Amino acid sequence: MQLPKSERLFAQAQQYIPGGVNSPVRSFRSVGGTPAFIARGQGCRVWDVDGHEYIDYLGSWGPLVLGHAHPAVVAAIQKAAALGTSFGAPVEQEVELARRICQALPAIEKVRLVNSGTEACMSAIRLARAFTGRDKIIKFAGCYHGHADGLLVKAGSGALTHGVPTSAGVPASYASETLVADYNDLASVEALFARYPTEIAGIIVEPVAGNMGVVPPIDDFLPALRRVTRQHDSLLIFDEVITGFRLAWGGAQGLFGIKPDITCLGKIIGGGLPVGAYGGRADIMEQVAPLGPMYQAGTLSGNPLAVSAGLATLAELQVPGVYTRLETLSKRLADGLQKAFAQAKAPCTINRAGSMLTGFFNAGPVQTLAQVEKSDVTRYNRYFHAMLARGVYLAPSQYEAGFVSLAHTETDIDRTIETAAQALRGLR
Repeated sequence: MQLPKSERLFAQAQQYIPGGVNSPVRSFRSVGGTPAFIARGQGCRVWDVDGHEYIDYLGSWGPLVLGHAHPAVVAAIQKAAALGTSFGAPVEQEVELARRICQALPAIEKVRLVNSGTEACMSAIRLARAFTGRDKIIKFAGCYHGHADGLLVKAGSGALTHGVPTSAGVPASYASETLVADYNDLASVEALFARYPTEIAGIIVEPVAGNMGVVPPIDDFLPALRRVTRQHDSLLIFDEVITGFRLAWGGAQGLFGIKPDITCLGKIIGGGLPVGAYGGRADIMEQVAPLGPMYQAGTLSGNPLAVSAGLATLAELQVPGVYTRLETLSKRLADGLQKAFAQAKAPCTINRAGSMLTGFFNAGPVQTLAQVEKSDVTRYNRYFHAMLARGVYLAPSQYEAGFVSLAHTETDIDRTIETAAQALRGLR
């Protein structure tokens, strides 16, 4: 009997690609089994190479807020591609995208486009050090800001999933400039400033943690970070690679009313194509070459495909009512899942921020990394496969976020809730 095509492809991939995947969490190593190789997507659904159909809550890890293959985004990419895919020179579309970003997020007066969230965060850290003349950076355990060397210290997401909180290959001397605090714990931040009062260039934080699962900030956490950085002449960097344009038109900073010094963006501003950006106050951004001494460059930065897809996506997100629609669908899903878990008498905490959510196999509360790590990962893995077998595609790790898109309908949400109830009954 012939093996399913996904299994055959995975076996072949492992001969040529480390672990058979080009990003670790795709390997299903956390949940076990063989990853489904996806053939196509449309709206809120994807189909694998074996013809199985899934309601998708991964959304390419967040950027597909409009769903897969949205007609406006596809048309924009096709139009741009017909005129040339990359020039290594300025294009008109990147000016328009920069303008829209600056208009949407008042904390950004000037912005530089890059090719990924990793590039955006790496560049933001370099910029903070250049502007302040200081070397040390505070990050939070369980928050992931890309795979740049200095940020792979107690990182979240795939690093948590694979048990590599600090990557091999990162020099200890370099990692020592990264100070680690606890998310939602101001005292841990203040202790670091007390120890290094004049050495900290800034704090980088996910305003809503999304890489240890969704963990929203407690009430005063973000305002307190703003106060303490101003008190010590350090910079506050918001990593909005996930939250930017997903939680609200003005990002998490608009939702919570906090104005960071530097903002990192990604994902949605490219409509699902490789893109990132970092921006902030004009005086800070003028440290970036060619105006200033902080060097950063990229041949594909602002390429016409990505910026055209991003412009099409942002245009759709400016339609009145879209964020209300996302909130309504996401609340319906979270409330329904919470009820399904309660009926199954399964310990669970649903953390949600807008259209981002995670169901932790954990009685809760889940507000810190230590609490996240008390989740029943083995049970989540069984639940993941039970949902996958029933046609619902979730993140293949307890430590990841799920995403609702504008392509989901109430019918899709209700089917997902009933599927979860069936899956939970099978786990007893």
